Amino acid sequence: MNTKSAIIANAIEAIDTESNAIKNLASFIDEEFADAVEYIYKSNGRVIITGVGKSAIIATKIVATFNSTGTPAVFMHAADAIHGDLGTILKDDVVICISKSGNTAEIKVLVPFIKEGPNKLIAITSNKNSFLGQQADFVVNAHVDKEACPLNLAPTTSTTAQLVIGDAMAICLLKLKGFSSEDFAKYHPGGALGKKLYLRVKDIATMNLKPQVSEDADVRDVIVEISEKLMGVTAVVNKNKIVGIVTDGDIRRMLRKYEHINGLKAKDIMSVNPKTVSCDILAVDALDVMDQYGISQLLVEKNGYYFGVIHIHDLIKEGII
Repeated sequence: MNTKSAIIANAIEAIDTESNAIKNLASFIDEEFADAVEYIYKSNGRVIITGVGKSAIIATKIVATFNSTGTPAVFMHAADAIHGDLGTILKDDVVICISKSGNTAEIKVLVPFIKEGPNKLIAITSNKNSFLGQQADFVVNAHVDKEACPLNLAPTTSTTAQLVIGDAMAICLLKLKGFSSEDFAKYHPGGALGKKLYLRVKDIATMNLKPQVSEDADVRDVIVEISEKLMGVTAVVNKNKIVGIVTDGDIRRMLRKYEHINGLKAKDIMSVNPKTVSCDILAVDALDVMDQYGISQLLVEKNGYYFGVIHIHDLIKEGII
């Protein structure tokens, strides 16, 4: 077997090992898992998630997922906890401890201190009979038969299983809380995902120049307006109501059709009944309109009156596309 074939075969084997382990996790989801999730949901505090080594790295990701889906969470490294960070835990908090073996030295030192307080302890472990499993108030089984590592040493399958269990808990909590897309946008205001849920057409249109001409505007004035406002179009308005649109394409078609353009007006070359959107709709919905009709610009209205223009380049710039 050549090197490339060996790489491909090894990768497929690793993926198969981990995917089979994840599928097997479903058989471990039981009433104790449900009790643990329900306890978190009913608690008045935060979720403190701790671990050591690779499990600590997984814990930080689960913390991020919890926080972004409406469950306040804080990471506490198990080794640092016994050197002062135990003060992170408040009386109403719930503690989740992640450990494959459940028998590491740091866990054995940390768990008794947690048990001295009023906080409930949830274990995510591959060994329910471990020290951690025996001490925890709730045990979530994240058992795996073997690591994807051919030496069965490097945490690979086990950390993937821990991550999946964390995601499952986060999704259950999300649904219990009735977490909505509006809530998601509130927690993700700076990202492209959040923008799809809160950025509205008016937020974009107000940043653009507002090209407009009257029906009787000379075509030369129309060309100047399109060029100066840099939107590739101009609205044709009557008493601030949209009656048509002139695009770069309309100008090109005019030049092919007419040998002389003297005397031509905006109304002679405009397209009537242009596609418009309300300034209050989401920018992502405006993108759907552009896709549906194969256009790059949309005229925007507010209460039936001309408000401005948005361009597909605006949506690209904002990360909507």
